[in-house]
Amino acid sequence: MTTTELIVDEQDEGGNLTATHVQSSTIYTENSSRIDTILPAARSSGFRSIVKVFLPAGYPHSVTEDYLEYQIYDSLQAFSSSIAGLLSSRAVLQGVGVGDASASPTAALLLSVLQDSMGRIATILFAHKLGSSLEPECKMYRLAADILNDTAMILDCLSPALPKVPRVVLLSFSSILRALCGVCAGSSKASLSAHFARWGNLGELNAKDSSQETIISLMGMLAGSIVVSRVSSTVATWSSLILLLSIHLAMNHAAVRAVRMRTMNRQRANTVFSTLFDEGVILSPEEVSKQERIFERDGVLRWKGCHVIGYCRIGVPLRLLLRSLVPRTGPTGSIRSPTIGLSRLWDLYRDEDYLLWYDSLKKTAMVVLKGEASPTSLLKAWSQALLVAHRRHHQVEAVPRASVDEVTFTMLRVTLADVSRSFENYLQRLRTAGWDVNTAALETSSGRRIMLKEMS
Repeated sequence: MTTTELIVDEQDEGGNLTATHVQSSTIYTENSSRIDTILPAARSSGFRSIVKVFLPAGYPHSVTEDYLEYQIYDSLQAFSSSIAGLLSSRAVLQGVGVGDASASPTAALLLSVLQDSMGRIATILFAHKLGSSLEPECKMYRLAADILNDTAMILDCLSPALPKVPRVVLLSFSSILRALCGVCAGSSKASLSAHFARWGNLGELNAKDSSQETIISLMGMLAGSIVVSRVSSTVATWSSLILLLSIHLAMNHAAVRAVRMRTMNRQRANTVFSTLFDEGVILSPEEVSKQERIFERDGVLRWKGCHVIGYCRIGVPLRLLLRSLVPRTGPTGSIRSPTIGLSRLWDLYRDEDYLLWYDSLKKTAMVVLKGEASPTSLLKAWSQALLVAHRRHHQVEAVPRASVDEVTFTMLRVTLADVSRSFENYLQRLRTAGWDVNTAALETSSGRRIMLKEMS
């Protein structure tokens, strides 16, 4: 006869039961016990085992809820892109003279060198110009990358019909588009992977993503080989290409729409704070993603996702703010004394990590950040700019031109008090709703910071 003393369940990273260990003692032998290991009934089919090879350890608990839907659409778009890529590659080979006895291998090699050089130069310039905006706007650039890639495929298919010089120019431009696609796709995928990695398993998630892309590309090449061998006429080639690219873009659009980012970029901050100010409700990342535009104008202030009420430039040099106070400058470039001086503005924002001014004529808010500005300070500045633009947009009475600056300053003081009164509560409610307020995603370019050196 035995009595159970201890039961230990063993689970894998996904929380699935892998074994149960039972320690029991027997009354027939003094101070003796036995340990039995009970394995669960086999539940893993061959298909399930294969799928596990391509999914992160601990799935679905180790990734966010939108991971699977995104990966399904991403796999479908990669499959169609692989087939379309074979059609465009065949067109390029025809253009450089494959099958033509008069074609020169040296000319084909030089064309390849030219394309590669143009692509590398474009990569450097594009990464320098838009590097800071790739992470905050990762959904937009993820879709833009495939639009650029599809445009490059269309140009490749056009190249055989052109004379030699225009063909070289066209193929060089196609290489530039592919380089831009590489920058956009690489950076945006890194940001999306960081979003999906719930357990900080970014390295493994990227490795599994590479495995998924490899098997999908392999399947696409196999299917594409059949398509290329059967599609030879011009009409059939273009019909197939347009169909494949349409599927490619549709799947990509569905993929980025499925992603529910938790960081606050400019567009999501507009939607969240305008709803909060108007209705007192905090929208969740899932609710905001349904209203989010994939392509949005940079710096626009939009109330509740509808009409544009103004613009905001955050992290600008102090000189731009001063110029918006007084657009006229002296012959040496000095700023003439404005109605609202810098000292008054500094006193108003003495306890804040930013300065804000609203240009009523241009409907543009200028935000200058102090050296200690944190991500939550940027959110506060943006929310105040949105509130100022909304109130000026709905201001009924006409303001005399001579009093515009004073009216604006008064509105800045009132809105700052309104936002400051409840901002800490707002932050707590945002965190509870699932938002990441500690990651900076409002600056889309390299910003400036100011520091006060002397105050008398």
